[in-house]
Amino acid sequence: MPRIIKGDTVKLISGAQKGTTGKVLGVTKAGVLVEGIGTKHRNIKPTQLNPRGGHKDIHVAVPHHKVALVIDEKAGTTSRVGYVNTTDGKTRVARQVNNKEIK
Repeated sequence: MPRIIKGDTVKLISGAQKGTTGKVLGVTKAGVLVEGIGTKHRNIKPTQLNPRGGHKDIHVAVPHHKVALVIDEKAGTTSRVGYVNTTDGKTRVARQVNNKEIK
């Protein structure tokens, strides 16, 4: 079970856009795709199908170690994510609020 999953709200803890929050669109091996963060331009070489070429916007993943899970959206507080074994299996918990279960 991954620590950050699709639909979570995360906050960037380092880098040029430090402090910005966004919703997770997807998780890859390279990192986390966050809404509104990590858009880049990619140049397109001219081909027979597209003789003018040009550029397009792509979404680049943010590394896992640069994001933290937001547990309180109003205050913007973040927490590390841990696991607790229950009768139903593993559940994700927020460590900064005394192992409160993450929904």
